[in-house]
Amino acid sequence: MFDIGSGEIIGLAILGMILVGPDRLPKAAADAARFVKRVRELTSGAGDELKKNLGPGFENLDIRDLNPKTLIQKHVLDAVEDKPTVTNSTKAVRTNKPPAKFDPDML
Repeated sequence: MFDIGSGEIIGLAILGMILVGPDRLPKAAADAARFVKRVRELTSGAGDELKKNLGPGFENLDIRDLNPKTLIQKHVLDAVEDKPTVTNSTKAVRTNKPPAKFDPDML
């Protein structure tokens, strides 16, 4: 998710020992873990509350579908191509069709 390697983790641990001190470092790490857990609960609760407030018809709403990139891939590529083959959630692979031709008068 954050693309942090082992070198960065070791560097952060050393920096934490210098800034916080080895005596208070475990308590600070536990506080940080509690904060991350609370933020995750808050975001998932916000998604559930959004679904509840939108009412019927939105039970299957996936919050990740509201990302503009995903929205464009889902709707625009479906309009340009008949059936794109999706290999993962971020990249649509196009079939071996010629590119869509646009009318220059429409631009």
